[in-house]
Amino acid sequence: MDEYRNPFNPGAGVSPPELAGRAEVIQQAVIALERTKRGRHSKSLMVLGLRGVGKTVLLNEIAKQANSRGYLTEMIEARDGDDLRQMLQQAMRRILLALDRSEQTVEAVKKGLRVLRSFLGNVTVSAGGVDITLGVDPEVGLADSGQLEADVADLILATARAAQAVQKPVALLIDELQYVSKTELAALIRAMHAVNQAGLPFILFGAGLPQLAGQSGDAKSYAERLFDFPRLDRLSQPDAFAALREPIEDEAAGIDDEALREIFRHTHGYPYFLQEWGYNAWNACQSNIITVADAQAATDVSIRKLDGSFFRVRFDRLTPGERDYMRALAALGGEPQRSSDVAAKLGRKGSSVAPVRDSLIKKGMLYSPEHGMIAFTVPLFDEFMRREMP
Repeated sequence: MDEYRNPFNPGAGVSPPELAGRAEVIQQAVIALERTKRGRHSKSLMVLGLRGVGKTVLLNEIAKQANSRGYLTEMIEARDGDDLRQMLQQAMRRILLALDRSEQTVEAVKKGLRVLRSFLGNVTVSAGGVDITLGVDPEVGLADSGQLEADVADLILATARAAQAVQKPVALLIDELQYVSKTELAALIRAMHAVNQAGLPFILFGAGLPQLAGQSGDAKSYAERLFDFPRLDRLSQPDAFAALREPIEDEAAGIDDEALREIFRHTHGYPYFLQEWGYNAWNACQSNIITVADAQAATDVSIRKLDGSFFRVRFDRLTPGERDYMRALAALGGEPQRSSDVAAKLGRKGSSVAPVRDSLIKKGMLYSPEHGMIAFTVPLFDEFMRREMP
């Protein structure tokens, strides 16, 4: 079929044509947005899930919902080794400058800019290619203590009060939040606790790998009272079929049930892989109906493309010892396994391979679903490891 009309969008964080199976989580977010805008407490969301289940897509959808409700939104992505101060510097600067350009510039916004100046020391913005220093002095006594928790709370509270004064609610969205350190996560949670207590129109949404829930609880024991932690998983068969069939039918084409079953069997219902297989099945089809033969052709193309990019970039980050550990885990299967069984597969004691396991967790390749267990964060990576290291 015409590749220009291909409705599927395989890509990191790219919205699919049909956001199937996520209505309940989106409704949770909408309720939180509406209540926060009215100054009422509501649990926000920390969305959890493996790679490729659509966490970033869902954050983007929440941002759209927030924008449609009059929110000023700012979305940032944490990366391994990033500093929270630097991330907040950029986000809060953009938010405060946007509030400062509103129809009514009020003292609370000016104070927010002064607190930001205290937080960073010297703050510059770029306008027309020229660096311009913000014409404000630091707010002495706020965000200048050198204590991360206190300073982050001061900055976010000042920004939230500025938003309240201008009557413009703010939504901050942070992706890959599992990369934020325990100390930094504690500072964010404390700041949002203070915002909630004051009933201010500022809300934080996060997304990360499954270990984020445990990290949040370790950082602050009251995290579960501030956030819900919905877990995104693979789509059910009906939702997976809908995610494939509906975009195809919107283009006046079709896909037969056998082809749907074939694609589901290989993708296990993971949204990213559904987009990849759907895209390649469309391109393989020479008629107006995608058949099982087209789906099988899509499998060959999809696996080759994933092995060369999606899986490869992660594999190339691994040391030889880490690759051996991942291969031993893959030999046991794609489901969570006992850490002791992986060590036994390597012919080593658990204590001797613990540093390798911990390094893989830090890199976001593995997670521990419960004590003594280990699992891949990337679906189908066990299959790739068996292909790559026979």
